[in-house]
Amino acid sequence: MSRDRFLVWDFDGTLAVRPGSWTAVVCELVAGARPDLEMTAEGLRPHLQSGFPWHTPEVVRAPCSADEWWSRLLPVLAGAVQRASGVGDVEARRLVAGARAAYLDAKRWQVFDDVRPALEQLRDRGWTHVVLSNHVPELAALIDTLGFGDLITAVHCSGCTGVEKPHPRAFETVLTAHPDARAGWMIGDSLQADVLGARAVGMRAILVRSTHPNAPVHCPTLTQVVDVVGGPSVE
Repeated sequence: MSRDRFLVWDFDGTLAVRPGSWTAVVCELVAGARPDLEMTAEGLRPHLQSGFPWHTPEVVRAPCSADEWWSRLLPVLAGAVQRASGVGDVEARRLVAGARAAYLDAKRWQVFDDVRPALEQLRDRGWTHVVLSNHVPELAALIDTLGFGDLITAVHCSGCTGVEKPHPRAFETVLTAHPDARAGWMIGDSLQADVLGARAVGMRAILVRSTHPNAPVHCPTLTQVVDVVGGPSVE
C-alpha cells in the first residue's frame, strides 16, 4: 500500500510575514490613539520578549476559545505599553484593545512570492501540505484570506491546541492526524522550533530563509525546497 506524502510547513516567517510583527501592531495602535507618547519599535521591543505562549513552549496549556486566548494576550501587550511609556494600566489596556483586529488584518500581511508557485509544484508532484505553527487561533482563516488556503489540507495551530513547537506534543498533533507525515519533511525558518523540534520526533527538516550550521538541510527560498524534496532523500 502506498503512503501519502506530507510536507509540514511553519507559517510566520516561512509562508508569510507581518512586517514588524507584534511590535509594529502595538506601535500602530498607540500612534493612532496617543501620538504624543511617541512610541517607537526600539523602545517597545525589549518589553515584548516574554509573556507570549511560545516564549514558554515547555508549558502545555489546555485548549481554549479564540476569545479566551486573546483575553490572556492583551494584558501582555498592555504591560509592555506601560513599561515603555509610563501610562497607567487602564490607559494601556485601552490602547491595545484593537490588537486582535489589527493583527488579523490581511492587508498588513505579505505572502512570500515563492509560496504559491512552490506549493503548487509540490502538490503536482504528489505532496500534501499541512501547516504546524505557533500562532493565533484564527490562523486557518487568515491563510484562506491570504489566498493559498486551497493548497493547505490542514492547519494545526498552537492557539487552538495549547501546545507550542518545539514541544513534541505539537508535532504529535500532526502525526496523530496524518501518520504518514513522519516520513515527510518539516519546513520552517526556526532552527529550534522547526528543525530541532521535528528531528526530535523522527522527522526530516529543512531550514528556510536562513542558514545555521546545526541545520542538516537549508534552503534560501522555497524554490530550492522543491528541488530537495522532489529529489533523492537527504538525511
